[in-house]
Amino acid sequence: MGKVDTTGIYQKPDGYWAYRFAVVVDGKKICRKKCTDKDGRKLKTKSDAAAARDAAIRALRVPPGRQTPTRCTVKTIFEEFRSKGRKDRAYQTIKKQDSMWKNHLYTKFGDRYLDTFTSGEIMDYLTELYYVDGYSYRYVESFLKMFYLIFGQAYSRGYLDRETCDRFCTNKDTKIKMPKLKRDDDMDIVIFTQEELAKLDKYFKGTNTETAYMLGRYCGLRVNECFGLKWSNVDLENGTITIDRQMQYQDGLIKLLSPKTRNSKRVIHMNDVLLEHMKERYAHRQEEEKEYADLRYQNRRWITDVTGELIPSTEMVNCLYNGRLQTPHSLKYATREIKDMLRIDFKYHYLRHTYGTMLAEMNTPTHLLCNQMGHGNIHVTQRYYLAISQGGIDILRNKLNQL
Repeated sequence: MGKVDTTGIYQKPDGYWAYRFAVVVDGKKICRKKCTDKDGRKLKTKSDAAAARDAAIRALRVPPGRQTPTRCTVKTIFEEFRSKGRKDRAYQTIKKQDSMWKNHLYTKFGDRYLDTFTSGEIMDYLTELYYVDGYSYRYVESFLKMFYLIFGQAYSRGYLDRETCDRFCTNKDTKIKMPKLKRDDDMDIVIFTQEELAKLDKYFKGTNTETAYMLGRYCGLRVNECFGLKWSNVDLENGTITIDRQMQYQDGLIKLLSPKTRNSKRVIHMNDVLLEHMKERYAHRQEEEKEYADLRYQNRRWITDVTGELIPSTEMVNCLYNGRLQTPHSLKYATREIKDMLRIDFKYHYLRHTYGTMLAEMNTPTHLLCNQMGHGNIHVTQRYYLAISQGGIDILRNKLNQL
């Protein structure tokens, strides 16, 4: 017979026994102290007290009406989630989850039962992906989110008790965490200097992608938001742009879908430079509709809009004079040429970083910048106030000279 766990067991002065314990259930700490069993009988022996204590703990963890969690594998959870639980997820999110499952997680963890895992084992796996296999920090973070998703789904579907779920996902001492960031990994915001912006302005002037460039430079749009912009969403009278859709590829087809997050839907205010450019571009478009009517009709493509209706490519802001649609791929040639000619590592998203940082340097109130950028979390916006640029250094020096 195994040794009885006597933690919290003690004898009273009258000779009877009692127990006390503290457990965490559904995120709450519960303390109990009793000298009787569940039927109210006094505890005559140490073994009686230990049995009564264990029964009381089990009753708290699995109260009446709740079944004991069914033992299941990671594969069971993910397949159930894939078939029933992600109809509200974005297309790209679904594709990414399926790829990670097929290429990584299924072989290593698919047949494992959830109750056989430890936090340390999973963190070792994340560390191996990052330090040994050489995957980027951001990509490894996607695996961390997948594990959180699996344990969360297991709990919500009755396969895991709350205490175990908390141990993996919320308890700061035991939850799964990312490995330490490599010293040479750059997770900072990347911005263009004023000299680089001047070169980029000159390069894009008069090109087919000039409008796309200016929307990134002066509005901080994400690349899919830029190429998903319709003329009906540009208010030239009030100088605003409404972002309520983005361009994405789905199974090889170009579609306009809802933005990245709920906060991505926003109204952006244009500065005078961009507004003047958009007015000129719109005037040219009206001329092109007359001069190149047949060519535009022949080259137009039909795109599924966010509403489900088909619209012609000629309704898009980034459409060429001849009716051909531009997409994020239209910037690939420019990216290569800028690196070769100007020695600038150009990524469209760096325009967004530059836009946010420059507004932060001009002391734009955080809530306004958060709105303009379309962030769902103000802490993301605050990163732009911490980014160090040459302009920020000049401001700092000016302040120091005033001391």
